[in-house]
Amino acid sequence: MTSSKPKSIQTMKPETAAKKLGVLLSATPAEFQAGVVSRDELNELQSRPPAWLTELRRNGPHPRQVVAAKLGVSNSGLIRAGITEPLTTAEIDALKAENPAWLEHERSVQAEARKEALRLKQRQDS
Repeated sequence: MTSSKPKSIQTMKPETAAKKLGVLLSATPAEFQAGVVSRDELNELQSRPPAWLTELRRNGPHPRQVVAAKLGVSNSGLIRAGITEPLTTAEIDALKAENPAWLEHERSVQAEARKEALRLKQRQDS
């Protein structure tokens, strides 16, 4: 005979929830920033994003990890290029169109790092 304990509700800080949602906390609504987010609320936000979340994901401003992914570079590559502030989708698109030398270089560095990681993984799996 087992007795089941009532399940406690898992909550997280708004910073953690924003990171999991891929958005910049400072750009979220005040009520999101002020409270805690339960695991169920996070799942709901991910499966049925409200208008503010859809807008943030579409236009930004985006956190560094999202900017790096959209540009195809690493977080370190952004820092080396002097990009430390969040960027909007329009700013990211402008950088892609301009394709400065640092972006080309960092993309090649990232591509080499991925190739090496894949090579090591394949070697490990053999």
